[in-house]
Amino acid sequence: MKKMSLRARVLTGAVAAAALGAGTFGAVSANASAPAAESLAAVRADAADRNLQQSTHLTVAAATKAAQAALEAAEKDNQRVSVAVVDRNGTTVVTLRGDGAGSQSYESAQRKAFTAVSWNAPTSDLVKRLEQAPNLKDIPGTLFLAGGAPVRSQGAPIAGIGVAGAPSGALDEQYAAAGVAALNK
Repeated sequence: MKKMSLRARVLTGAVAAAALGAGTFGAVSANASAPAAESLAAVRADAADRNLQQSTHLTVAAATKAAQAALEAAEKDNQRVSVAVVDRNGTTVVTLRGDGAGSQSYESAQRKAFTAVSWNAPTSDLVKRLEQAPNLKDIPGTLFLAGGAPVRSQGAPIAGIGVAGAPSGALDEQYAAAGVAALNK
């Protein structure tokens, strides 16, 4: 391999640095002026994109209204419960732990709400499905006990309300249904 002279090495380094600098400057200046035009085109493309699907979610205010209605229904019966409202994806939107509710009721309410929205059915109905498919109970995050109710919009599940802590699942589910009913008022 032939050694380059000092002059050739300096000249080669200078050319490389100039090319790199010009490329970086060109990329930065191109990106600095392009976002406005590109983002407008992207918005137009997204609005017309037939591959998108819109979904409906409860507002925080609506989720709070439903949770409060469920808690108030339980309090009228002197029951100490926790209430959870989750969105379509099972993400908790609101939880209320009533005065004196057991520590286990908080997580149970969330899992019942998740189960109800995941299967678009009251959890008391889902308990019956365990007879045919007992491994359903092994799905993470679910709880197949009465006390969860789905919230629907145009027949599709958009949220779940779970209640836990009453002496029976039937009562828990009655209070969850009161939360759903509050959304229709």
